[in-house]
Amino acid sequence: MSPTMENGRRPDEWKLEQGLAPKDGGLGSHDLATFESIAQCKYCHRPKHSSPSDDIDPYTTFAEEHPGWHGYIEWEKYPEKRAQAALLLAQYKFPPPPEFQLGTIPDTNPVLDGLRWKLWHKAVGGPLMDVPEESWKIVLEEKHPDMLHLLQFPYNGEPPKSLTTAEPITPNPLHFVRNHGGIPDIDAEKFFLELDGLVKNPKKLSLADLQNEELFPRQSNLVTIQCSGTRRIEQIAEYAGEGDEMINAPWAEGAIGTAQWMGVSLKKVLKHCGGLVDGAKHLELYGAETYFKHEQVQNYVVSVPFSKVKANEVLLAWEMNGKPLPKIHGFPLRVVVFGYIGARSVKWLYRIKAIKSPSRGPVQSKEYLYFNGQIGKHNQSMTQGIQIQEMPVSSAIMSPWNKDVVIHNGIMNVKGWAYSGGGRWPERVEVSPDGGFVWYAVPLENLSKKHKFAWRTWHIDLPVDAEGWLELVVRCWDNSLNTQPTFVRSAWNWGLHVTSSCHRIKVYSVNTSKEATRKRMMEFERNGVPFEPLTRPTEFPTQSEDDYEKFWETHDPRDVEE
Repeated sequence: MSPTMENGRRPDEWKLEQGLAPKDGGLGSHDLATFESIAQCKYCHRPKHSSPSDDIDPYTTFAEEHPGWHGYIEWEKYPEKRAQAALLLAQYKFPPPPEFQLGTIPDTNPVLDGLRWKLWHKAVGGPLMDVPEESWKIVLEEKHPDMLHLLQFPYNGEPPKSLTTAEPITPNPLHFVRNHGGIPDIDAEKFFLELDGLVKNPKKLSLADLQNEELFPRQSNLVTIQCSGTRRIEQIAEYAGEGDEMINAPWAEGAIGTAQWMGVSLKKVLKHCGGLVDGAKHLELYGAETYFKHEQVQNYVVSVPFSKVKANEVLLAWEMNGKPLPKIHGFPLRVVVFGYIGARSVKWLYRIKAIKSPSRGPVQSKEYLYFNGQIGKHNQSMTQGIQIQEMPVSSAIMSPWNKDVVIHNGIMNVKGWAYSGGGRWPERVEVSPDGGFVWYAVPLENLSKKHKFAWRTWHIDLPVDAEGWLELVVRCWDNSLNTQPTFVRSAWNWGLHVTSSCHRIKVYSVNTSKEATRKRMMEFERNGVPFEPLTRPTEFPTQSEDDYEKFWETHDPRDVEE
């Protein structure tokens, strides 16, 4: 029941009035008699009565098939196994997703813990029982200690702004991670990749086979991978949308990274298998993690069109920035799809299946869809969404931060990144100090080197005369002269994907090139009074009594007699 006071009002009613707290029951602002609110349940409580699931031994039923492949269960080939896992899940009531849009986003790190996802793994049990804890251990071993952990499990994390664009190539420990399940631990010497479906000669290739340069020429590419959730926090701030903590974690501007990837083109591997047959036009890619959707289990499965493969833009990679793939990034083998949404760059790749049509797996067919702004919770259907593939042009300001107090001398240093997918690249970056009326082009020498499938980092000494609250805006023009929508509302969609609008931040400008401002800042320093937080009242007189009286000696009073 909702908390109430004696007068029948909730103690947090003022937050409800201002849209600062979720309404927990009914539909919208009004309860409808034909709908019943969902009763609170005991999380992951299993009833005592007997059921068909009582005969399932998870350690036998879901046993790991391959020696050296820990944390991997094959679901796609065994519908009966998936059905047994569904029976187990059906015996429990799980917690709802946490509210992080209409309420306050937690100020912890990890921000969200992924309780439901942990409980799903433990409910299935067997080899999945300890995966949440094992995965978190890998996170702590492989990622930078300053990473922002948006979701503990499945792990979703991004670097802090100060480190995201510190270098044009993202160091492995700082590269963002967007995982859909636990982190498998696969022995490279016991690994193999299965190629089947509509290929002329199905094969199983070891990692050593793929790395044999007599069979396959190696390929190295500098590629930016971007999550479609990058800058999602801006859409959330505008309007709430789909609220699953894993599908739509509250990403900021760091869900993007650039690395030098080494591997072999999928095109060469398919040629080694004799090519495609019987009208195959898509390649289905399988990841070894276990993925949950609507109380069903599956492996992570998506697809890419053969046209992308033919262009040598799908890489099977085993090396990242000159080092073996970290476990968290897909060791021993992953896919890197150039210019596409990060969700297609499958980690822990173990199977490639040639098929005629795009994958019907839920990640491909039911998620990562871009809806019209009219489509929402009550009327969405999957066929109304555009499947996200190539990423649009985008950019972000990484310094200063939103709501920063910026003390400057008429020149404000602004830094960030710009990117365009699909084989396009940033050609021009522009920054506005006044909300988008006047634009200054970033000097070309202040942009990192141009690459076909990579971002460009940038910085500019921005002329700023005004003081007080200002809105800084950045936009990018790619080589096809595509640019960004002006406002977040133009790009808002129910799935909260692809925040491609101009990135806007508000900063408080303190311009010390103005003599009065310079003197006042010296007063703060002399009195030992901090200037921030900005909302704190000034704790010393800002004008002497003598100055006050002297002013009125030469100026008319507020009111006049006639």
